[in-house]
Amino acid sequence: MKKIRNGIIAVVIPVICLYLLQCLLTPKYATDIKEGAMIAEYYNSNKNHDVLILGDCEVYENISPATMWENNGITSYIRGSAEQLIWQSYYLLEDTLRYETPKVVVLNVLAMQQAEAKSEAYNRMTIDGMKWSKAKLHSIQESMTEKETLSSYIFPLLRYHSRWSDLSFEDVSYMWKTPNVTTNGYLMQTGVRPVTNLPKAVPLANYQFSDRNYEYLNKIAQLCKEHHIELVLIKAPSVFPHWYDEWEEQIQNFAKEQGVSYLNLAKASEEIGIDYTQDTYDYGQHMNVFGAEKTSVYLADILQNRYNLQDHRNDENKQLIEQWNRLTADYHMERQDKLSQAESGK
Repeated sequence: MKKIRNGIIAVVIPVICLYLLQCLLTPKYATDIKEGAMIAEYYNSNKNHDVLILGDCEVYENISPATMWENNGITSYIRGSAEQLIWQSYYLLEDTLRYETPKVVVLNVLAMQQAEAKSEAYNRMTIDGMKWSKAKLHSIQESMTEKETLSSYIFPLLRYHSRWSDLSFEDVSYMWKTPNVTTNGYLMQTGVRPVTNLPKAVPLANYQFSDRNYEYLNKIAQLCKEHHIELVLIKAPSVFPHWYDEWEEQIQNFAKEQGVSYLNLAKASEEIGIDYTQDTYDYGQHMNVFGAEKTSVYLADILQNRYNLQDHRNDENKQLIEQWNRLTADYHMERQDKLSQAESGK
């Protein structure tokens, strides 16, 4: 028995030490590069969302679930991440369906023009925060660049063991839990950098979306049909990067063939009420909070009217109303704090 006990101790103690080291060395993304913390936040949310929104920065900076609730009583969550690829959106949808079945899935289509993963850093910001499942494993396998290994995703310590020189107080404070950096997936921006000029659109040698992107866009459409979910494709409002007519035609054709909706919100900017001198924080690539709120009101009206989404603000479920009222109160507090800091020059 003594030998057995000593053997167990000899195995357990090193495993615990390695686990603690991994918790310490893995990036927390709490104050810097917040995009890396967003995917994991979903698992702590209440799973009562009528609308799931997938895509890259054109959704998590351009759409505000708090605004959709305040104006329409729609419950929504954005599972967005930096440079989210179409196949990553598919596996995030698969992952989400393990927890809930939304009535509507909104997918931003900008990523259709990106045929390959750009870098490990972007992969990590989408994949590391996912809980382990077949969806995560498949997303890793589909996304890995040449220098990445599956083992470094299974055991993040293999990837981050050299972060000793980068450690900060944040790494210790948030070893076990990282504070939320978004409001239901919306990453608030309050700066104002107006559009001053538009870069000329450079002609491309090939405008055709890749076969792999079409494969996964089809898989998203099929998965939604299997679960009786309405799929809505959108192109978020922006003036840059350029969205070519050839890309627009391909998305329109796909939507028609699949019998799903497609909304080009970039073309609807004037109808939405977007002012590119006030409503963007980075010269027209993404919306600040003013532009995001306008976009959210416009999109929520369409979704509610087209798909008969319930207005939950007078719901019999008082707990849901209280939850969302707390969420919107926190949202407005963050909004006011950030705007006050901007006005004071901090």
